[in-house]
Amino acid sequence: MKRTDILIRLERPEDEQITENLIRESFWNVYRPGCLEHYVIHCLRHDKDFVPELNFVMERNGIIIGQNMFMRAVISADDGRQIPIMTMGPICIAPEFKRQGYGKMLLDYSLEKAKAAGAGALCFEGNIAFYGKSGFDYASKFGIRYHGLPDGADSSFFLCRELVEGYLKGIAGEYSAPKGYFVNLDEAEEFDRKFPPKKKLKLPGQIF
Repeated sequence: MKRTDILIRLERPEDEQITENLIRESFWNVYRPGCLEHYVIHCLRHDKDFVPELNFVMERNGIIIGQNMFMRAVISADDGRQIPIMTMGPICIAPEFKRQGYGKMLLDYSLEKAKAAGAGALCFEGNIAFYGKSGFDYASKFGIRYHGLPDGADSSFFLCRELVEGYLKGIAGEYSAPKGYFVNLDEAEEFDRKFPPKKKLKLPGQIF
């Protein structure tokens, strides 16, 4: 049954600050004290690999509660080829609406649109417990390695999904996240000062 209270659409210029604040609220103190993701998307919108036709927000009763966006990327195959793929994120749902099915709804919709836009496969860093429900598997099963990760290191965070069946057949190689994801920490700190103050906390489970 179609949800009449939910609309997934492209982000508009007037949404940008709302979206950045949503991302900040969603990622604050999750992976590090504070977060960088709201500055990351602020920068990525102007990156050469950004895909504006795959930059989505989710509305619930007219209020933005989620977002997802895509970037062009490549797999550097061991045989010398550059295999075009996409990656995505940041993707988030407002904290008060998490674990209610909205995230999967947004993810599945945006993956369909990415396939329609010509993406053959997607590599992404995430939790298999959630993304596995939408067809992702460990990238190692496709013969894809994460750039800079030592042999034998835990790569369970590195996921992949073929959007076109067989797109990665016979491919072995290395994936590097687009450079746009790596932002300057001092610049991110300066950008964050434009938002209402929030306390940074060092919490169990953070990876930075």
